[in-house]
Amino acid sequence: MFYRADNDLREIAFEDINDSFLTIGFVSGEELENIKEKLDFSDGSVDKCKRANPLFRTEVEVYGNYTFTELRVPAGSGEDDYIALFLKKNLILIVDIRDRDGSTVNIFRRVTDRLPAEKINSAKVVSAFMESLVSDSGAIIETARNELVAMEEKIVSDSADDNFNIELLDIKKELLRFNNYYEQLLDIAETLSDNDNDIFREEDVIYISNLQSKIERIVNDIDSLENSADHIGDAYSSSLDLKLNHSMKFFTVLTTIFFPLTIIVGWYGMNFNSMPEFAWKYGYIYVISLSVLVVAALMIYAKKKKWF
Repeated sequence: MFYRADNDLREIAFEDINDSFLTIGFVSGEELENIKEKLDFSDGSVDKCKRANPLFRTEVEVYGNYTFTELRVPAGSGEDDYIALFLKKNLILIVDIRDRDGSTVNIFRRVTDRLPAEKINSAKVVSAFMESLVSDSGAIIETARNELVAMEEKIVSDSADDNFNIELLDIKKELLRFNNYYEQLLDIAETLSDNDNDIFREEDVIYISNLQSKIERIVNDIDSLENSADHIGDAYSSSLDLKLNHSMKFFTVLTTIFFPLTIIVGWYGMNFNSMPEFAWKYGYIYVISLSVLVVAALMIYAKKKKWF
């Protein structure tokens, strides 16, 4: 589908594209193959639209008369969407490489419906489209922040279970995924703001610069959350070490208290005939009393020293 901005925004056929008017298009990879020569796109750029690039950080290619880039867009369906952008003077073409849930084409329709045709320009369209791609960033950041706060509370309240590290790793993986995504958009915005091939008017580049600033703030927020996740991991490891130290301290104190019993057992286990306790009728009671007394005295001493 193609739309021309000429006092109003109306759908046109590909044959009616005129370089004198801004045209916004959304096509599939198959449709791109049929129109690539008329639009003067290189075969290398078109070939990249035939398959989904698994990487977030892809190159932004700047040619003499157009700029090309690929985008991997996280989708709620579980499988990411893949699109490509061709930007020429007075032409913005979005290529649907893979959009299983229709979210990308819905964004395209919302952008074309929202922008007033009489004030539209290519920089505004690109900025509005990319802003739509980051429109859910606030919810993503807030959700991740709340999850990290909840995990901190688990550490403080000593209620973290055996799955704590797995849950934290899942959050870190999701943050890394979105960090790569927003970094990808930031790379694109930075290249477009340079405007090396003059596809935007100089007075319109400000829209791309504003977009770049917005994405930079999002990236900084994600970086901050990643640092928080790392600190929470360190705090959890410290809490485990502290628990281990307490356990070792307890068993050390226990060993210290009952160690004299080992000496008493060893002493009276030598079985010398000359030991007077052998013939004494209270010898057995004496050893028991001595053992209890020694243990009690050491426990009182340890309690006073706050060993436990």
